[in-house]
This record gives sequence, structure tokens and C-alpha cells, in this order.
Amino acid sequence: MKLWQKNYKLNKDVEKFTVGQDYILDQQLVKYDCLASTAHAQMLGKIGLLKSTEVKKLSKSLQEIISLDAKGKFKILPEQEDCHTAIENYLTKKLGILGEKIHTARSRNDQVLVALRLYYKDNLKICNELCEKFISSLRNFSKLYGKIKFPGYTHTRKAMPSSIKMLAESFIDSMQDNLKSLAYAEDLIDQSPLGTAAGYGLPIRIERNFTAKILGFKKVQQNPIYAQNSRGKFESAILHALAQIMFDANKISSDLIMFSMSEFGYFELPKEFRTGSSIMPQKKNPDVLELLRAKYHTVVSCELRVKGITSNLISGYHRDLQLLKEPVFKTFEIVSESLYMLAEIFKNLKVNQKKCENGLTSELYATAEVYNLVEKGMSFREAYREVSKKYG
Repeated sequence: MKLWQKNYKLNKDVEKFTVGQDYILDQQLVKYDCLASTAHAQMLGKIGLLKSTEVKKLSKSLQEIISLDAKGKFKILPEQEDCHTAIENYLTKKLGILGEKIHTARSRNDQVLVALRLYYKDNLKICNELCEKFISSLRNFSKLYGKIKFPGYTHTRKAMPSSIKMLAESFIDSMQDNLKSLAYAEDLIDQSPLGTAAGYGLPIRIERNFTAKILGFKKVQQNPIYAQNSRGKFESAILHALAQIMFDANKISSDLIMFSMSEFGYFELPKEFRTGSSIMPQKKNPDVLELLRAKYHTVVSCELRVKGITSNLISGYHRDLQLLKEPVFKTFEIVSESLYMLAEIFKNLKVNQKKCENGLTSELYATAEVYNLVEKGMSFREAYREVSKKYG
């Protein structure tokens, strides 16, 4: 039975269209919905709407669902629409009318919001940890090869001498800034929407601070309209932070693809990290880097998708918001996999010192020549003109 079930049958085509992929996507939210429902049941007990024995029975059954889900044995059916319906159906089947009491003082609108916030918080922590591991991998790479100098480029042409240390530390610095973006997103979403119901509050008094504390939220999201209006806004902040990580992944991949070409040979990707060709037997391709480079654009498209879906809507809940789950879930998956792969790549990447040194041709030192003349008293512009004569 659907949570909104009335005395008529929904058109099957309409049902299929409106449910979409929600019943599949919501498998990732089962644990979080159960955790929120457990806190909600405890709150209902605190304000006297549930007996202590009822709270215990509901909490026990919700924990059973979490255990079943962890084993892959709690499946959401298409006709159930989402995890909220599947969970309440389970509770009602097992506990009878007590199962129907769990929805007291809430709506699916705040129910899904709190489950999503808990999911976001956990996944942002995972991304944070993977960023730290990648930074560690870069530091180790820099310690191993940092002293090696190789050409730096502007306009995709040789410019000035660079070093492995300088390049690696540029990505470390950028990733540390990415950690700040993740921290901002995590702080922004760290407020409990549970108890805002459909977006206009409730006609009874509840203990919102109580559930927020149990669930580990920093604060309560007070305004019920803003709770709904923040959907899309909060997701955009998350996706923007994740897109910054993938921006770096794109840049790093572009560098490694180019500078591991035989024409350069500065970097060497182990053969175990390269794939072959079905027709050209000599090929060992940097597919892993090419996919990392491309996935940045996938993540940016997810960010734009979220921003597009949530624009031009009046205040309050709209079914459009259902379509936010897929791009956000997809982005978390992409970023987690990408950060893991980047760390693995830099654990195994090698630098060819001889080819790096061979790349340090004389024109890279033209700017140094200018400043040698400046130190001898020549004006910078005069020195610049003098040295430029050597290079046409």
C-alpha cells in the first residue's frame, strides 16, 4: 500500500512514469530512513504519542530492516515507490496498527529530506577521507621524485624550468582548498529538517531539537518553507565542491596523458594501468586517465542538471525534486572512485629522470638570462630585448 493511498487505483502508466527509478535509487537510503525513523519514534515516545513498549518494538523492527538491507535482503518494489513506503509496509505487516503510527508528525517531504541529509553527510566524509589519502599519495610521490627538474609550459609551449615537486605540490595545495569546499558543504547541510513536515510545519508541538541531537545534526533547520526551498540549493553546494575535485582530476589526467606520450616520456604509467587495442598490437593506452579526464564533465553536467531542475519553481515542495537524487548519487560514486584511482596511480607512477633532463633545453633559461643582466644593472626591458634577439 502506498503512503498516500486513496479509494481509487492509479493509472498504471502514470504510476510507472511517476515512480521512475526512485525505488532503485532509494535502496541507498534505507539505512538512513530507518535511523531517522528510530529517532522520530523516540521523539513520539518522549511527547507521549507512543508508549515506551511501542518505541522499543518499532526501534527493534527498524534495526531488523537495517540488517536485512545490509545483507541485500530488503528490496523495494516498484509499486512501493520508495524506501519510505517499503519501510512502513514492513512495520505495518509485522506490528499491525503500531506500524501505521510511525508516520505521525511527519510527511514524506521531511522524511526524504532527513534521509538524504544523513546520506550526504556520510558520503561527504568518505570523499574527505579519500582526498586526504590522495594528498598523502602525492606527498609520497613528491618525496620520491621531487628533486627532478623538467620543462614547464605556457600556451602548450616550453616556458621555464619546473620540477616534479612544484607540480605535485600544486595539486596538493588545490586539494587542500577542495577540502575547505567540502567542509563548507558539510557545514551547510548539517541541519535537521525532520519535523518540518510537508513544508509548513505541524499543528502539534514536537521536540525537533531532540531528534536533531540523536541524529548528530549541528542544529535544527527552523523554517519549514526553507527546508523545502533548500532542496537543490544544498545539493548544488555539494556538487560544486565535488566538481572542484574533478576539475583537478581532469587537469592531472591531462598532464599525465600528454607527458607520458613517447614524444615526451617524462612520466611512465605502469603497463598494469594501461589497456590495449583490438587491432594495433603495440598499443598500451592510458584509458584510466582518459576516463578520469572525461568524468569531470559528467560531474559538471550533474551540477547543472540539479540547478536547472530547481530553478523557476515557486516556494514549497514539487515532484520535480525527485529528480535530484540520481545526479547527486551518481556524482558521489564518480568522485569516490576517481579519488581512489588517483591515489593508486600516484603510488605506481614513475618519472623518467633522463627524459626530463633531456627536455631542459636552452630556451627554458631565457628568463633567467634576462635577470642575470638585470642584476648587472641593465633595465628589465632592455635586458628582455637583448635576450630575445637570441630566440628570433
